[in-house]
Amino acid sequence: METLLRIFLNEIIKQGAVDIETPHAAFRVGDGGKPACAIRFANDRAAISLMRDPEFAFGELYMSGGIDVMQGTIYDVLAVITRNISVATLPKWIRMLRHARNKLRRLKQRNDLRRARSNVEHHYDIGEELYNLFLDEDLQYSCGYFDSSSADLEDAQKAKRRHIAAKLLVEPNDQILDIGCGWGGLGLYLAQCCGARVTGVTLSPRQLEVARERARKGRLIERASFRLEDYRNVTGPFDRIVSIGMFEHVGVDFYDAYFVKVADLLNETGVALISTIGRLDGPGATNPWITKHIFPGGYIPALSEIVPSVERAGLIITDIEVLRLHYAETLAHWRARFAARRDEAKILYGERFCRMWEFYLAGSECAFRFDREVVFQLQLAKKIDAIPITRDYIGLREAELRASESAPEALRAAS
Repeated sequence: METLLRIFLNEIIKQGAVDIETPHAAFRVGDGGKPACAIRFANDRAAISLMRDPEFAFGELYMSGGIDVMQGTIYDVLAVITRNISVATLPKWIRMLRHARNKLRRLKQRNDLRRARSNVEHHYDIGEELYNLFLDEDLQYSCGYFDSSSADLEDAQKAKRRHIAAKLLVEPNDQILDIGCGWGGLGLYLAQCCGARVTGVTLSPRQLEVARERARKGRLIERASFRLEDYRNVTGPFDRIVSIGMFEHVGVDFYDAYFVKVADLLNETGVALISTIGRLDGPGATNPWITKHIFPGGYIPALSEIVPSVERAGLIITDIEVLRLHYAETLAHWRARFAARRDEAKILYGERFCRMWEFYLAGSECAFRFDREVVFQLQLAKKIDAIPITRDYIGLREAELRASESAPEALRAAS
């Protein structure tokens, strides 16, 4: 068994090194350099499981203790693996598994009205006690915007809100729809700092409760309302539409319907901003471990899958920005903050959950840092002159918002 495992791992890990321990042997795989990490297989079954289907089994084994990290962290292990997998020629049976998953991906993304709500509740209704452990004070559970080398997580999430508001060209009393509003942070910002009238929709009952309570405490009920509603059932029109980190839950078969709905809800001079995680290497399939444990029904799209649906809906793409490494930095902060409060998480959710969450955060950071995942921000309109003809307005509006914000006092009140 050790010989097969050694051959298998050496086929994948060419750069860097990992020390491997099994119940019967110890060896090193990689290029012979000093390893940053070491792992131990609990038994032969764990090794067989990994070799059969590593993309699914690694997370399962780490959660159950079938694999333990003996040196370094799970991030260090996944960093070596991700760097290598992105350039490796994988064994034939793994390529066949990937091909089969690509063919079957639409079945996993049948996000009709019933399943979409169930999928959202699986992840977001765990309890805000978990998210309070590692998110910023505004509960922004999406990519921050690191506009300076000294920015911390709080700075990056504030800059993200400004960046989005600037791209939306929000004016006082604009009617704004926030599709997938989360715990309400962005909607409250647009109401508080831009004077907009915001309608936020979510499929998470618990997120809805928190968003409404934050609006009440911030005395923003007249300007920010939140509803438990699928975007497909919303009626308009709206001056602005924003959706941050929700498009990953739409599903490939629903892209046309999604953008047709956005076009239907947007008034003739309106602007929409859709921000989604994206892949740079073309269409693929969601990692099966992520599908099972983290985001059932989720999918990270390629730009080539999004743009045709935008065009068919009759919308104009007025700007596309690709945020590189911003999410890697965001996840690094989340991972460090979760690690610092891991003992609290273990009391709330148990050891298996903590290992699952560590694997999720570490694996996601590696995907953005080493494996061609980014964030796409698409600005859309119906009229070609709805947006200024240069991008200078973005920086100017960000500066205006920064000067006009009464944060942190106002944002703390909204929280």
